[in-house]
Amino acid sequence: MKFKFLFTLLLLGYLNASAGGDNIASTAKISVSTTLSNDFSAQNVTDGIIGINGKGEWACKGQTAHWGYVRFPWIQLDWEDNVMIDRIVLYDRPGLKEFIGSGKLMFSDGSEVWVNSIPNNGTAKAVVFKTKKIKWLRFVVTDGDGNNLGLSEIEVFRSPENNRDYTSLVDPYIETNRGRFFYFITGCRPFGMMSAAPHTRNKNQWGGGYNYNENQILGFAQIHDWSLSGLEIMPTAANTGLEKGKPSWQSEFSHDDEIVQPGYHRVFLRDHKIWTELTSTDRVSFYRFTFTQDMKAQVITNLGGLIGGTKMVNARVNRVSGNSYEGSFSSVGRLWGGPKDVKVFFVVKLDKEFKTLTGWKGKKNFENIDKLNGDSLGISPQYEVLAGDQLQMKIAISYTSLENARHNLEVECPGWDFNLIRNESKNVWNDWLGKIDVKGGSIAQQRKFYTDLWHVLLGRHKITDVSGDYPDRSNRAGEPALSDTSFRIKQVPKMANGLLKYDMYNTDAWWLTQWNLNVLWGLGWPEVQDDMSSAMLQFADDGGLLPRGPVGGGDTFIMTSSPVTNLIAGTYMKGLLTKADPVHAFDIIRRNHLPGGVLGSKEHIEFYTKNGYFPGNAGITVEAVFQDYAIAQMAYKLNRKEDYNFFMKRSEGWKKLYEPKQKLLFPKNEAGKFISTDPLSPAGWIEANSWQATWGVSHDISGLAKLMGGKAVLSEKLNYAFEKALESDFVAEYGQGYISYGNQPALSDAHVFNYAGKPWLTQRWVRIVKEKSYGGISPDLGYGGQDEDQGQMGALSALMGIGLFNLQGNVNRDPVYDITSPIFDEVTIKLDPKYYKGKQFVIKTHHNSAENLYIQKATLNGKALNRFWFRHADFAKGGELHIWLGPKPNKQWGIVDLPPGDQVN
Repeated sequence: MKFKFLFTLLLLGYLNASAGGDNIASTAKISVSTTLSNDFSAQNVTDGIIGINGKGEWACKGQTAHWGYVRFPWIQLDWEDNVMIDRIVLYDRPGLKEFIGSGKLMFSDGSEVWVNSIPNNGTAKAVVFKTKKIKWLRFVVTDGDGNNLGLSEIEVFRSPENNRDYTSLVDPYIETNRGRFFYFITGCRPFGMMSAAPHTRNKNQWGGGYNYNENQILGFAQIHDWSLSGLEIMPTAANTGLEKGKPSWQSEFSHDDEIVQPGYHRVFLRDHKIWTELTSTDRVSFYRFTFTQDMKAQVITNLGGLIGGTKMVNARVNRVSGNSYEGSFSSVGRLWGGPKDVKVFFVVKLDKEFKTLTGWKGKKNFENIDKLNGDSLGISPQYEVLAGDQLQMKIAISYTSLENARHNLEVECPGWDFNLIRNESKNVWNDWLGKIDVKGGSIAQQRKFYTDLWHVLLGRHKITDVSGDYPDRSNRAGEPALSDTSFRIKQVPKMANGLLKYDMYNTDAWWLTQWNLNVLWGLGWPEVQDDMSSAMLQFADDGGLLPRGPVGGGDTFIMTSSPVTNLIAGTYMKGLLTKADPVHAFDIIRRNHLPGGVLGSKEHIEFYTKNGYFPGNAGITVEAVFQDYAIAQMAYKLNRKEDYNFFMKRSEGWKKLYEPKQKLLFPKNEAGKFISTDPLSPAGWIEANSWQATWGVSHDISGLAKLMGGKAVLSEKLNYAFEKALESDFVAEYGQGYISYGNQPALSDAHVFNYAGKPWLTQRWVRIVKEKSYGGISPDLGYGGQDEDQGQMGALSALMGIGLFNLQGNVNRDPVYDITSPIFDEVTIKLDPKYYKGKQFVIKTHHNSAENLYIQKATLNGKALNRFWFRHADFAKGGELHIWLGPKPNKQWGIVDLPPGDQVN
């Protein structure tokens, strides 16, 4: 397993991207061969003024001869201490009379890199190389034409080895070629309402949204959310035909000059000659536009048509002042159902008064407007700008009212200091990402780990205003599912200090999150798990049903059963449910798993209760029995004995679907006959098949092993499936293949061996799956190239990286963590003092390498640990887990003492 070699190839797979690292050129001392004048000082190459003719440039004192001689200059950057870099971006002077054609980069380590075909219009030339540790670099011009050669800018970027914060290790480009519209969001804080980013493909999935392969930006949408999108802006020249739509205002861009980081995005719109920068607060996006030419300019605000997966209709916009406008639009046409009409309110402010406000509706343009209503419309403030001028723009949104949108803007972003908000966003992300600190492993593995955490903390977005108001479109008693219920404004409760007790959220399906988010959030961010659980309970208080995939205060009812049950149960069993009453929470969950609840139709729930399975669907059965087990654990802790007995009995119903010849589960019809016995068929499953999902009865692996003829038989059969899936890197289309880590139903499979008496097989397969399915760090691969659902795959990838998991999603009455072999030498989890007594929990791994993947021994707080698990209660106290690894399995370690409550019987 030459994983490090693989990572090196992946790391160098795309050479023009600037994700993560900061430009350190301004920290260097600069010297040059000659300087034309004070106006063309060498210091101009690091002033941030790029591509503006005659401004912010360095030029040498030129000399030419009639026979063709040109004086070729040099420029050198010196740092006080060694720096580690892997990328340099050169910008020639934008004037066409003098230009540099090529040059040579020389480094203090003795190496050289030749740079050819430098653009002569002042646009970027990125030079990427393996990490160099240097004290100085020199760029020597070797070809050019004209008199006073020079540069507009030099940018020098730290390599990952030299990055000093967590955000610089995040690479938002990873797997964007396969991601969803809401997958890539640079203008967003953790779980922020505002989720702004450029988009290059205007579709929902399979490379929708921002796709690394494209070279055209279509616009910047402020909302990239589950079943919500819209409010598109685009800075352009004023002669753009607004009524012609995106084809007229889209612009070519290049990754050479682009910077993408959590909370910040910079890109040059080449067709419009405008630098565009983006950052955000929780509810406000903040743009800074820098114009590189004298021009008549505008900032388009598109309020109509398809953006991602939904359409904007019924827009209303009004001029408020000479630099502000506000309005609303309806988000409709949700692909996966939900409320028919989610209204979005917005407020826009600019830091300069516009010359006029124009607009369009359909094919008709309007000049100097005060208001505009209807479909297929937008507006555009107009400006006359000079080269070097900057314009700033702030946009706040609300899902409840214009008044709340204004209030969100006033509270979160009252000033015009773009760099202040950018730095605040960076600090916020560093604080959140830094809750889990890792050391060791390869730089590529660290880069992937913090990108995993970024997705874990990025997906799912607040819909609560600063005031605590939120939209309620939940279904009330007697209303049919997926109806367009009346809109109500509610308010979350507040604490004594006036802060919101919790937020409400839009989220994609909670489907099978017990194997990823439900575990990881509780480790590093227990308040998130508390907050999310309380929000979903509030949703049920509002409308009666627990949500599956809430959007705009309503529910899409995406996927099946009641997956949020596992989230709430795990939160309570770990002692983290502090923002909701546990007894009330249990009553809501119980109600939703009985006839009339979200688990299924009345007829199906009654059949399931009587017969132990859902007719025609083994997939829903496997989900429901696990959820019943989770409810039973809550009931036990709350001393609800009758409920405990009822749900424990129902949690055994999966056994009715066991087929002894093939030793797998298969779907049955109402008459009790198997409707399919093809183990690779998706018929009667939810995006899975018998091979992938039989192991999903996580609460009773012992019971499954007993039916199969023992744990050895189970392990042999499951190991066969992994061997078969190895050739496809454990990724297959929905419902296809033996094992697929590209989708949720099989995400626990490698960890089953722990519970079947062969933990070394869990260690082996987790390591291999981690690298082959989730090891990619290119725009093509990172999460199996299939279905990263708002952090679910990222959470599992991160758990595999730190060597922790729990097959039951922490719903047991005595929650535990399963141990696998970490890929990092040291992992420090900073414990939240509001939830845990300890300060930190540290995992130290000895003799760690790609070859040493088997646990030889372990200690917890200095005492020998011979089990493959330890209690959550021990984690909460803080401490140290030491793990020793080796190249061969220790088949005596971890084979006894299953966690308490593992067996149903």
